Order: sequence, then C-alpha cells, then structure tokens
Amino acid sequence: MEKSIENIIRSLEPDRNDLLQKTPARVARSYAEIFSGYGEQVDEIASTFYDSPMDEAIILKNISFESTCEHHLLPMVGTVAVGYIPRGKIIGASKLAAIVDCFAHRLQLQERLTLEISGAVVDLLDPLGVAVYLCAEHFCISHRGVKKTGASFVTKHFCGEFKQNYNLRAEFLAEVK
Repeated sequence: MEKSIENIIRSLEPDRNDLLQKTPARVARSYAEIFSGYGEQVDEIASTFYDSPMDEAIILKNISFESTCEHHLLPMVGTVAVGYIPRGKIIGASKLAAIVDCFAHRLQLQERLTLEISGAVVDLLDPLGVAVYLCAEHFCISHRGVKKTGASFVTKHFCGEFKQNYNLRAEFLAEVK
C-alpha cells in the first residue's frame, strides 16, 4: 500500500519534497484504521445477549459514523438510528454502535450500509421488527462536482412490525429526526 501511495504522491507532485517522505506510511496506517471493518465479524462483536421481557421498541439514536464512499473514495459522515422490537432477547447499546462501525469502516454506499445494519440486527436478535435511519453528508457532493455543502442524504429501512405498522414507523421517525 505504501508504494501505491508514494506513486500517487509522485503523480501529484513530481518534485516531491522531504516533508512527504513519511506520508505513505502514515496514510497506510490511517487506512488500516479507516477500513478496520474488513477485519471484523458482526457475530464476534455482538456475541452477548440478554433475556428480556421488553416488548416495546428499543431505539439507539444519534450514533455518529464515518465511512468512505466507494465511488470517489471520499468521506461520508453522519448519524444512524437503530430501533428494534425484542423477541425475548436484547443486546447492549454499545454493541449496536459497534455494528454500525463494523460496516461503516469499509468502502460503502449509504444504501447498502443501511441494509447491512438492519440485516445484522435481524440475524443476531430475530426481533419482531427493525428500523434503521441514516442521515449523512457526502464529501463527493460537498467538496467536488456540484459542491453543495449542507446537503443531507437520508436512507431508511424497515422490516417486520416497523414495515407493517405505519403508526410504529411514524413513532420511530418522529423520535429519530
């Protein structure tokens, strides 16, 4: 990876200065952190569950996330809300945030990220319903091309009770917006 980064730098700045000498190694280390989701498995992150009689929606909102758009390799940053209706078992709130990070720390499309988070909660908990809401700024829109700062891209996915019950879905959306 360092050699590839060095080639990019040389193509941008052929008369490279000494200050850039350690940049390829720094970029490689930062990419290892930014794309750490490739080395993680959701079932290892979220392996502890608790029995619970809870039968109302559980919602964790304002989960900040940073990801990288696979089209331009530029950041997308925003927040996620995840809600589910337990079917006898629950998971710790921090584990929901860790699930978001696992998928966000990969090359992504926001639409796919939304579905991957939802699918993971379904697979892990077999809940009565799941709702996921993402709102993000994409640097490929704000920093290049059309250059529209402040534009928010929203994706959402509902399954089970959240898809079938309009009132429940509306309650979730009112809570997370």
